[in-house]
Amino acid sequence: MRHKPDVPIEALQRILAMLRKYPIMVLAAIASLLMLTGANIATPQLIRWGIDAGIAKSNLQVIVTCGGLMVLVALIRGLFSFGQSFFAEMVSQSIIYDLRNIFFSQTQHLDLSYHDRTSTSQLLTRMSSDIEQIRVFISTTLLQIIGAVIVLLSSVIILLLMNWKLTLIALLIIPISFGLLGAFFQKNASLFGRIQMQLEELNAALKENLLGVRAVKSFVREEIEIKRYGVANQEFTSTNIKTIYALRDTFPIIFLLSNLLAAVIFGYGGFEVISGSFSIGNLVAFNSYLVFIIQPIFQTTFAFQSVAQASISAARVYEVIDVEIKINDSPNAIFLNRCKGIISFENVDFCYPEVKENTLDNVSFEIQAGQTVAILGMTGTGKSTIAKLIPRFYDATNGIVKIDNYDVRSLNLVSLRSHIGLISQEANLFSGTIRENIAYGIPDAPLAKVIEAAKFAQIHDFIISLSDGYNTVIGERGIGLSGGQRQRITIARILLNDYKILIVDDSFSAVDAKTGALIQESFKILMQQRQNTIIFITQRISSLVNSADQIFIIDQGKLVAQGSYTQLIENSIIKN
Repeated sequence: MRHKPDVPIEALQRILAMLRKYPIMVLAAIASLLMLTGANIATPQLIRWGIDAGIAKSNLQVIVTCGGLMVLVALIRGLFSFGQSFFAEMVSQSIIYDLRNIFFSQTQHLDLSYHDRTSTSQLLTRMSSDIEQIRVFISTTLLQIIGAVIVLLSSVIILLLMNWKLTLIALLIIPISFGLLGAFFQKNASLFGRIQMQLEELNAALKENLLGVRAVKSFVREEIEIKRYGVANQEFTSTNIKTIYALRDTFPIIFLLSNLLAAVIFGYGGFEVISGSFSIGNLVAFNSYLVFIIQPIFQTTFAFQSVAQASISAARVYEVIDVEIKINDSPNAIFLNRCKGIISFENVDFCYPEVKENTLDNVSFEIQAGQTVAILGMTGTGKSTIAKLIPRFYDATNGIVKIDNYDVRSLNLVSLRSHIGLISQEANLFSGTIRENIAYGIPDAPLAKVIEAAKFAQIHDFIISLSDGYNTVIGERGIGLSGGQRQRITIARILLNDYKILIVDDSFSAVDAKTGALIQESFKILMQQRQNTIIFITQRISSLVNSADQIFIIDQGKLVAQGSYTQLIENSIIKN
């Protein structure tokens, strides 16, 4: 298990460590920053020279030369300002590209139990808003802080050389300002974290509403949903406004101190000029450098707000990246090259995370290769849980689940799941063409094979009735298709892959009786042609259940009866 950050600043340090991957671009950004800083620092000296050696002495040549040098310095500033922004943005985009890939890869490997207890909106917010906060920090804030430190130190050194007495007065603002800033962030750090949490809640409300828009309209709940979203939006806005009030309590004091300091410097410096110990050019240059002291303080002030937000965002991103994946390959995982289709449960108990009672209790059975088995039971008895344990979406709490006499925990996950096809109750389709959805598992499958699978699923006639046929583009989650049509496309997708073990989890509930009967006939032909091990999970007795080699009856998580349809009829366990 990777280290999980205890505090946000540790997560931000991990982001900074990613800079090492792009040393050339980082050095180019820093070099541009140094050149830009040098040009800025040189400008007051040119002004001093122009005033003292040019204007004060009426030397036109010095004035012209000074003006020309200032134009050159301005060009240098423009060039390296662009270079700094360009390379910083290149670095930030490269790091964010890596971070997004790492985050997305982690979401693909996270256990189903994690997705069960984590809302999609949380992951979307971290993938979008939080990662964007990190990008802004890398591209802008980080260089602002580095530049501010360099300018501050350079200005202080130059000011000490020009007039150490005035410099000591000017430096009084630094400890006072940073003391106020430290107190500000210590007091308001939790506020920035609350903003991101409320943004998650706002996104969650929006996502739930969009996914359930048909239910909202059918129950005429539009106004209620508008009010619900408005409340979440108001809370989010109020928290953002609180940050403005927090800034109001601190930054006006720093602004006031800086203005008072400028007045003191102007008064004392003017006295030095009158006494002849300080030139007018030096006073003008000194005030320019004074801006270079005050400006970095304000830059770091606003930068620290970005640092606080980026730190919390980084912690939230790494909170997902660092989640321990429990369903993974053992050190010496066995690669299942060929699968016979033998399935056995040995005294299996299972309890979902954060649930007190077992969903499955001491379940034992064996399915031989090529057999067709029906699992019957009421809703909530644990039938679908059995389906999830076979491809190892979850691990049994107690007992052993075996495939071909191998404990599934000892098998390579990819090789295990490559032999198991699961047609679930939910028809999950993706944006794209119908052909792409059917061929999701085998993207390069020939059209003839796709059509064959569609015919088995009784969806071919509907597809060819569309103007674009198999190239018809369907919307997100199959919008534009009926529930039965989506389900049949899902069935075709599974049938296209020649899985040795096929699990059909109540997949006929979304289709009409006539279509369901046709699909069941197709499955009977499939059973004869492919000799798959097939498990039908259902609440209803059908022709497929009648012809099954074995029927398992599950009640309250226990296997209460098993046998053929004839045996169960004879024992009056089920009625004809």
